[in-house]
Amino acid sequence: MIDIFTGLTCYSLQNHFRTTLSNGSQVETDEIYIGLDKRGAHYVLPVQAKGGKDKIGIVQIEQDIELCARKFPRLICRAIAAQFMEDNLIALFEFEQTKDGIRVSSEKHYKLVKPDELSPNELESYSVRQS
Repeated sequence: MIDIFTGLTCYSLQNHFRTTLSNGSQVETDEIYIGLDKRGAHYVLPVQAKGGKDKIGIVQIEQDIELCARKFPRLICRAIAAQFMEDNLIALFEFEQTKDGIRVSSEKHYKLVKPDELSPNELESYSVRQS
């Protein structure tokens, strides 16, 4: 799903990645992906995942961006968060650092469905290439 959301080819490097930041604080990122785009540019994607009543915190996103700058300085950082919601719905967010702070640059929602929940017409429509 990270590949679809970002448009990158991604590889899960490590989950529950722990490290120390410049101020000495310990941080843990739920998942670290390494990505590659069509041009060959390399990315690091820290992912925070939340479910139930847990909410995505901006401090964790800031820490993820710092983690990437320290541990993967030559890769382009794209911080991601996943919010697991009811009815098999997953919201994915991408964040960017701006002069005004961290902001959401992209948000998409995905619903996980079983194959038998798709109609033959829906499956047929997926086989037709859209331009």
